[in-house]
Amino acid sequence: MRGHLPDENPGFVGRRTELERVSAALAEHRLVTVTGVGGVGKTRLALRAAHRAAERYPDGAWWTDLGQLDGERLLVALVADSVDLADHTPGMAATGLCRRLAGDRLLLVLDSCEHLAEPCARLVAELLAAAPGLTVLATSRRPLGVAGEETIALDPLPPAGPDALALLRRAAGEDFPAAGPAGEICVRLEGIPLALELAAAQIRLQSAEAVRDQLGSRLDAAPGARFDLLAHTERVWPSRHQTLRAAIGWSHELSTPLERLLWARLSVFRGPFDLASATAVCTGGPLDRATLPEALDGLVRASVVRPPDAAGRHRMLDTIREYGATWLDRTGEAGTVADRHAAHFRGLAGRAETEWHGARQLRWYRTVDAHHTDLRTALDRLLRTDPDAALDLVGSVAFAWSCRGRLREARDGLEQALLLSEARGRVRARALWALGVTLVLQGEFGPAQDVSERCAREARHAEYAEPAGAGAGAGVGTGTGAGAGTETGAGIETGAGTGSGRDRPGDLTLDAAALAGLLALTTGRPTAAHVVVGHVLDAARGGPADSAARLRCHLVRVFALTGLGRLAEAREKALRLRALCEELDEHWTRTALEYQLALTGLLEGDPVAASGHARAMLEGTRRLGASLGVALGLDVLATALAAAGEGERAADVSGTGEAYWRSTGQPRRGLPGLRALHEKYTDTVRASIGEPAYEEIFVRALTGLPQDGLDRALRGPGQHG
Repeated sequence: MRGHLPDENPGFVGRRTELERVSAALAEHRLVTVTGVGGVGKTRLALRAAHRAAERYPDGAWWTDLGQLDGERLLVALVADSVDLADHTPGMAATGLCRRLAGDRLLLVLDSCEHLAEPCARLVAELLAAAPGLTVLATSRRPLGVAGEETIALDPLPPAGPDALALLRRAAGEDFPAAGPAGEICVRLEGIPLALELAAAQIRLQSAEAVRDQLGSRLDAAPGARFDLLAHTERVWPSRHQTLRAAIGWSHELSTPLERLLWARLSVFRGPFDLASATAVCTGGPLDRATLPEALDGLVRASVVRPPDAAGRHRMLDTIREYGATWLDRTGEAGTVADRHAAHFRGLAGRAETEWHGARQLRWYRTVDAHHTDLRTALDRLLRTDPDAALDLVGSVAFAWSCRGRLREARDGLEQALLLSEARGRVRARALWALGVTLVLQGEFGPAQDVSERCAREARHAEYAEPAGAGAGAGVGTGTGAGAGTETGAGIETGAGTGSGRDRPGDLTLDAAALAGLLALTTGRPTAAHVVVGHVLDAARGGPADSAARLRCHLVRVFALTGLGRLAEAREKALRLRALCEELDEHWTRTALEYQLALTGLLEGDPVAASGHARAMLEGTRRLGASLGVALGLDVLATALAAAGEGERAADVSGTGEAYWRSTGQPRRGLPGLRALHEKYTDTVRASIGEPAYEEIFVRALTGLPQDGLDRALRGPGQHG
């Protein structure tokens, strides 16, 4: 089934009437918002309703958790990511999302909209206007206020009813009688699901009688004495929410001092966190590496922190995290812990970049992806407090973000940091390189040319003692001199540096050359690409295995040789590079080389070899989660199948490829040579199997599940079933 919804909470209890109301509203209205106080069960109800309704939407039901955002800047990017739109197009951020959804019939769930109610309302209104087949289900503590919105207010479970008691029983793991302490707890906590879960956690540690007595003394106190936290005037809790706040405060009081301290400090995490991250960010004072794991276990037992998932990651519910954040403010540690959080994730980003070239590349690539929310949170903090550190962080992860399809976030972060930071040298050169790659992938070749020239100047500034423009040392020219506008258009400079003692280009210059070469390749200038990387590689010491920058330059040179028609030489160099990548256990370059070898096979008239390399590329891009790479790989595979006369399979793979291209938000692209071959062989198989048959297969693949189409494409000869 299309779409993505989280697994349902096995503790869902009751809500039959409310579920029917939501289901009926979704059948009649295009925007349905479930409102209610925090902890009342809005997310659970919306998730159950989405699972129930999913089959009515041919293009799927998709889930977006907005609780991880602390501002609207990345709202569109997060929603786009949640519907598998790796938008590579420039322009207004919402345009690609509107275009992606325009022809689809799907359900989009926006969870936890309250802190972004106004920007959510604007985005939802724009999407509903652009996509007639779109239905939006939102959860929020207040309505969004969009025309046509159907609001369903969610109340707590009836305190004296069977559902509240069933929830308490399930959460506590005991079959309490209806009469007695358990029933009294349900009434005292007014049937609020989150409050009942917190009470159940304490029942597991104590007893129902003890919990009833503790709640009684707390809730029967005067209102001003119920809470161990001073109310903030800007955060007024509705009267019904006072009970939940009392329950959370009671859980807070029952926690040990170290658990309370950890609860407050953990509130800086906006996404899932593991023990290593919690330890790095939250230690200090009495909470050290020895005591933190026990404190974390205590919070898990109390249901304040969710148990670890299969990957060992914990998370906090928003309401509980907000409570902890208010305590963190009260302790005066908020800024200190936020700075520690930012420093930790800056360090993680730096380690990921350092280990990109080698056997741990895939592991770090996935680590960056898993911690994406907190890396963004750290970046936002550093943009406000330390722009130079922000430039360092985003320069370390932007290439991985771009590979993953998060081009808007990479570009936005890089451009902001470059504007605010005054840092020079390596950090700026690396960020300019990452921005240039991002712009090329977005098809913004004019701005990419400008950034490429700036990157080259910054590389020279960083690697040579003499001022940029003095002509000393090896470097990539700016394209503004005699070479500008020519076939090479890069103005390569090589030679012995004077005064600095460094007479060879380093990795910054190599990456600047690789960027200039990539830009030349994508704009149909293979000679320029070959010259720009060739001059720098000839002047540099070392081989391709010595650094990621050297490997990238060698990769560009292989593609340039292919574009120049020097196919045997290109294939021989590509095979050697691939063997080297296999030794290094390097994935990204190896995948790109499989694409080049597939293209070479096509140009040499060997479609069988091309098909094998295309499938190897697809396996690699699937591991990397790179939708643009999958789209490119499907195109070359479809072309190879067509060249081999397998018309029906070519149509199927081509239709799947079109589905992946649409997920990138841009029309089909690729190297100029492949586009011509694709059109040539597609026309041939259309004629051979007949236009109606080709179109039927193509449309069936286009409208089917993309993952199913990719699975079919990856089956080799004799594996068609």
